[in-house]
Amino acid sequence: MSTQKALYLLELRGKFSVKDKDIPEPGPGEVLVQVHSTALNPIDWKIPAYGMVVTKYPAILGLDAAGVVTKLGAGVSDVSLCDKVFYQGIYDEHRATFQQYTCVPAELVAKVPSNLTFEQAATLPSALATAAFGLYGPNTKENLGLSAPWAVGGRNKYAGEPILVIGGASSVGQQVIQLAKISGFSPIITTASLDNEAYVKSLGATHVIDRNAPLTDLPDTVARLAGRPLLVAFDAVSYADTQNAAYAALAPGGKLVLVLFDEIDKDKLSPEKTVVHVFGYVQRDPELSAFGAKMYAAATALIEAGEIKPNKVEIVAGGLAGIPDALERFNKGVSCVKLVAHPQETV
Repeated sequence: MSTQKALYLLELRGKFSVKDKDIPEPGPGEVLVQVHSTALNPIDWKIPAYGMVVTKYPAILGLDAAGVVTKLGAGVSDVSLCDKVFYQGIYDEHRATFQQYTCVPAELVAKVPSNLTFEQAATLPSALATAAFGLYGPNTKENLGLSAPWAVGGRNKYAGEPILVIGGASSVGQQVIQLAKISGFSPIITTASLDNEAYVKSLGATHVIDRNAPLTDLPDTVARLAGRPLLVAFDAVSYADTQNAAYAALAPGGKLVLVLFDEIDKDKLSPEKTVVHVFGYVQRDPELSAFGAKMYAAATALIEAGEIKPNKVEIVAGGLAGIPDALERFNKGVSCVKLVAHPQETV
């Protein structure tokens, strides 16, 4: 078999269509993966809705996948045929994940542990990368530069330090909470719907603030719960009002991670506080790829130990053809669940 099915976005702000295309060949250092599960992300909806990020059409979207290695590129030695892996793609025809087969650098895959399904594994790559890059990544213009828990001396290094996570039930927020717990942060304060309070506490949150509570009250509430100056905050929602509230909650010397562009009121900015904007794409440049390789090398053991858990899964029916309608759900908001499609079920 030399062809596969892929979901194409036909033009700028256009429609989707399932079409046949060649199965890509893995280049040196790459592996070819048969995609069993691909997860949907808000950015996959924003691209056709707003005409952002992608510049060449027709385009294939999709960033998160899990599947089986079916071919090895030259020089690959740490990954074997038939390995079950999960990984993050990138928006081009060779590596995007809304297709039945895709390529990825071998150093940027993680083995799927026995306690995870393909669907669960596919929920992790982008959310885990965004959380990890924001907290521990190498480029301090985009992250906090903290010591990762998989680095020597990194586990529990921040014991007793409080952290605030805005949007703890979001895909990224869930991973931030879990990484913060491994790093020793305490208390771990988060905002979430009270319907999700028990769930985010099961991930490691110690205090849950109702996301519907007035954000003007957040700084005082956090100060009371933290018990000491708050120096680390991660806004996994990053709307203008959540950014301003999280920024106000920081003590002098504090740092805030945003997942969207900075909308903090300019008259409230202080030289004593730092704001960084994280892009969690592991294939963006060699420095981030090197960090991503270390993250993925550690991920399988953390998952096996139950220290990193996947998002809850909701299956999208219809294979690739079901993805366009499922993406429209992001227009109304998707909470505490990851939408996952099965490309191999595409008719």
